[in-house]
Amino acid sequence: MASKTNINVLVVDGLEVKVTRKRIKNLRLRVTPHNGGSIEISAPYRTSDTFIRSFIREKRAWIDASLEKLANSPTAQAESASKEDAAEWKAIVAAATPLLIEHWERIIGVKAGNLAYRNMKSRWGSCQPSTGRICINTRLALYPPECLEYVVVHELCHLIERSHGPKFYALMDKYLPDWKTRRAKLR
Repeated sequence: MASKTNINVLVVDGLEVKVTRKRIKNLRLRVTPHNGGSIEISAPYRTSDTFIRSFIREKRAWIDASLEKLANSPTAQAESASKEDAAEWKAIVAAATPLLIEHWERIIGVKAGNLAYRNMKSRWGSCQPSTGRICINTRLALYPPECLEYVVVHELCHLIERSHGPKFYALMDKYLPDWKTRRAKLR
């Protein structure tokens, strides 16, 4: 039996809330980064708009705090950055990355090819194992330095193991045991 999803928008005390009704048992509320902060709620089919409005009002302090945190996040900074800001990030990342690459190449036992730097929305880095080319996201300048180091180690490990499988994660565990903590700072 195919399940139908029902989507509509409710305005609750000035907040626009995307409501998705589907086959679930409980309400799920989240604030997502879409369009500078989007409020979304998933609800069981039979949940009334009145109940959802009441639930949103009850959670208003949490919603406001989440929207504020999102507005002050590096992602929001990046979305409203000027060309000068982007150039500054590139300079910072380009100054730090070669030293990290050199340090970690010796430890991991690999050799990177060309380095590139790009302002990317959806990736922190990329690696072409066949050429050794590594591209680093310049937005990493907005995060703590250990995040850049995490991305460098991540990409260098791809020179040994292309996919994100158990072998790859074993390499990450071996070389950077706290990699999960560092990665969490980027989310």
